[in-house]
Amino acid sequence: MRQRAGDGERPAGRDASRPVYVISVAAELVSVHPRTLRIYEGEGLVCPARTPTNIRLYSENDLRRILWIRHLTQNLGVNLAGVRVLFELEARLGMRILEQLYSERAAIHRHDDETAARPAGEQPVGERLP
Repeated sequence: MRQRAGDGERPAGRDASRPVYVISVAAELVSVHPRTLRIYEGEGLVCPARTPTNIRLYSENDLRRILWIRHLTQNLGVNLAGVRVLFELEARLGMRILEQLYSERAAIHRHDDETAARPAGEQPVGERLP
């Protein structure tokens, strides 16, 4: 069954690598200015497809990559040259190290939040001292 476009779910069978979004739509979807997408392209961080009339088209995978760039630059303070190095490292290693690091970091933060929420002096069952 197909989902409606506004449901936040992709229709079944849709190819995430298929370029379908023009620059203005792509920019709105990832909450950046179209100029930012041009800068990312100029830095070699994203490479949108082009139509025969030279219009940029972005895929779901491109949008996901742009969101990673935003996360790295805005939340972690990595500059664009550093982002390029991280992406090149991922490509050379053939693995998704950024997603793995993000998952591990999120798990650490969840653990820290749980520890901070625990009443003073109380230890979890597995950490009680004899």
